[in-house]
Amino acid sequence: MGADRSYAYGAAAGLLGDLLLGDPQRMHPVAAFGRAAGRVERVLWHDHRGWGALHTLVCAGGATALGALAARAVRPRPAASAALTAAATWAVVGGTSLAREASAVGRALERGDLAAARARLPHLCGRDPEALDADAIARAVVESVAENTSDAVVGALVWGAVAGVPGLLGFRAVNTLDAMVGHKSPRLRRFGWASARLDDAAGWPGARLTAVLAVLAGDDPRGAVRAWRADAHRHPSPNAGPVEASFAGALGVRLGGTLSYGGRIEHRPVLNGTGRPVEVADIGRAVRLSRRVGLLALGVTVAGRLIKRGRGR
Repeated sequence: MGADRSYAYGAAAGLLGDLLLGDPQRMHPVAAFGRAAGRVERVLWHDHRGWGALHTLVCAGGATALGALAARAVRPRPAASAALTAAATWAVVGGTSLAREASAVGRALERGDLAAARARLPHLCGRDPEALDADAIARAVVESVAENTSDAVVGALVWGAVAGVPGLLGFRAVNTLDAMVGHKSPRLRRFGWASARLDDAAGWPGARLTAVLAVLAGDDPRGAVRAWRADAHRHPSPNAGPVEASFAGALGVRLGGTLSYGGRIEHRPVLNGTGRPVEVADIGRAVRLSRRVGLLALGVTVAGRLIKRGRGR
C-alpha cells in the first residue's frame, strides 16, 4: 500500500469516524491545543504585530512540526500511516459537531423556545444572541453552517491532501488561532494580525472548493453561481464571502444584513438579494447541504492527490 493510498484510506476512515462519533466530549486534541496556545499567548503578549507573529509561528509551527515528526515515524509502515491519518482527520474535522449544534438550535426554534435557541447559539458563532429574534437566529445558524463547512471540514481536507498529517494539524492550528486572537478587539488588533492574515491565506483554497461544491450539491446550481459572482466580493471576509454567497444561492435564501458582535453593530452586505428570508426549516437544509459538500470534498481531495502523484511518476 503506497503513501497516497494510505492517506486515502486514512482520510476516509477519519471522516467516517467524525460522521459516526463526532468530537470527543473530553480531552479533545483541538481543545488541548487551544489551552497550550493560550499559555503561550500569556507569555508572549505585547501590543505589537511582531510578537503576534512569533506567537503564530510558535503555535502553528509547533503543531505542523509535531505532525511532520509523527508522519515520518510511521512512514515505513503503511497501516500505521493510514491509522495516523485517520486519527488526525477525525481530530481536526468538525462536521458532525457543526451539524449537531445547528440542529439543536433549529429544534429549539421549532418548539418556540427562543431562550434555549439563544443559549445554544454561542456554540456556533460569536453574535449577541439576546439581540436576535427567531428569524435572525435562523439566519445566523445558516451563515455559520456555511462558513464552518469550509473552516471545519473542507479546508482541513484540502491541506491534508496537499501535505498529509502536517497539513491537517497545521490548518486546524491556524484556524484555531484565528478564532482565539484574530479578531479586532483593542487588545488583539495588532497581536492577532498575523494569525488572522495566515488564516485568510490558509483558508483561501478550501473556501473556493466549498463554494464550487455547494454549486454542485445544492438545489439551485444557477442561483448559487449567480449569488457567488454577484455578491461574494462584497463580504468583508475574503473566504466567508464565496462560501456564504454560494450557500445562499444554493438554498434560495437571503443572507447578510445587520448583526451584532460583542455589542458592536455591523451592517454587512446582503448576499443573494433575490432570495427569500431564512426560515427555521432552512437550518436542516443547510446542514444536509454541508454534509454533501463534506463528502464531495473528501472525494475531490483524495482524487486530486492520487492523480497528482500518478502524473509525477
